[in-house]
Amino acid sequence: MASDTKQPPNYYYETDPLAIEKASFEKIRELSDLSAFDKRQQQVVMRMVHSLGMPHIAEQVRFSADACGAGMRALAANSNILCDVEMVKQGITKRMINKAPLCFLNEASTIHYAKTRGQTRSMAALHRWREHLAGAVVVIGNAPTALFRLLEMLAQGVDKPALIIGMPVGFVGAAESKRALWDNHQTLGVECITLLGREGGSAVSCASCNALLRCNLGEYY
Repeated sequence: MASDTKQPPNYYYETDPLAIEKASFEKIRELSDLSAFDKRQQQVVMRMVHSLGMPHIAEQVRFSADACGAGMRALAANSNILCDVEMVKQGITKRMINKAPLCFLNEASTIHYAKTRGQTRSMAALHRWREHLAGAVVVIGNAPTALFRLLEMLAQGVDKPALIIGMPVGFVGAAESKRALWDNHQTLGVECITLLGREGGSAVSCASCNALLRCNLGEYY
């Protein structure tokens, strides 16, 4: 009598995580033009490409003059990491930090603030950032309104973060908010890393922060 038990397909695939990572970054170097970036910037760009699977985005990445250095120093000093959404917060590699990232999106005070002022919650959450901004690493991966609001606050004179990683994604305001960050970062006196255009998101923004954390640990590809 024939058995009804089906045999699993015989797939071949790499299972060693270190081998997978090494091969991935070798392929990224082959497919991406990294010639415009220094050693630390390349690590960030490769992590960004890895998170999205899109080698072409290397052409859209922008670094201010001391973005990597400022971010690495702040992270080494256990400065605050401020995140616009929980997905970004959860994407920061916990083994490499000693202080939990901050996200105020779901707090009752933020929800009330947003409703009473007709704002997005991501935008409203920034009213809680003021006391935590000085010397912080800001990671915005979802909400253009949060990035626009941060730029407004900086223009009004709030404490400056050490680095803004601004990479919101989408079709309404995302490209415009990142262009505003890039065009005004020198006037505002802030360091930044951004990804011009519509692409972005939680994965690529926290990957950028994680790349700087890895550089602090001497993990280079």
